[in-house]
Amino acid sequence: MNENLFASFIAPTILGLPAAVLIILFPPLLIPTSKYLINNRLITTQQWLIKLTSKQMMAMHNTKGRTWSLMLVSLIIFIATTNLLGLLPHSFTPTTQLSMNLAMAIPLWAGAVIMGFRSKIKNALAHFLPQGTPTPLIPMLVIIETISLLIQPMALAVRLTANITAGHLLMHLIGSATLAMSTINLPSTLIIFTILILLTILEIAVTLIQAYVFTLLVSLYLHDNT
Repeated sequence: MNENLFASFIAPTILGLPAAVLIILFPPLLIPTSKYLINNRLITTQQWLIKLTSKQMMAMHNTKGRTWSLMLVSLIIFIATTNLLGLLPHSFTPTTQLSMNLAMAIPLWAGAVIMGFRSKIKNALAHFLPQGTPTPLIPMLVIIETISLLIQPMALAVRLTANITAGHLLMHLIGSATLAMSTINLPSTLIIFTILILLTILEIAVTLIQAYVFTLLVSLYLHDNT
């Protein structure tokens, strides 16, 4: 019970060397591939889910935006598998680190914005000053729109970090309460354990939803700039 509440969020090390890189590279190894002409049910279901997700995200994009389809599908698979692996006992979730989420959000956001300024410079600049703005409000509105544009990658990273971290902390607290109550009151322990199971199911859904939301917002930023 004296364990540090945030100990599970500390990046692990092996012989003093950071092991986060190995953990980040591990999820792609879990994606099954087929070398045969006829796929099994697992491969077929996986391909169907990838096609469904790709079709839903790419439906609003033009030809230039659809060139990002492979990157966006890879992004959602990576975040989803990383989040799910973090639910295993004594495991580490890289997406609870704000630095890693910023490392994903900033390059994707910057690529979309730079593409917008290169291909549609007038439309990109028009976002800073909506039509019909009163002249006295122009300087203030340009500053506000600039800040809102620059804060987009931070909002992406903080949203993913906060949701995953909050779920892990809540599971840790309820799990500790279940362990503490097991020697005091058995009926209360069963109730808390049931809540823990339901919370785990909810957390599995949250990990998948957050992966989808992160990728969808990147897709929307790309749509606004292509």
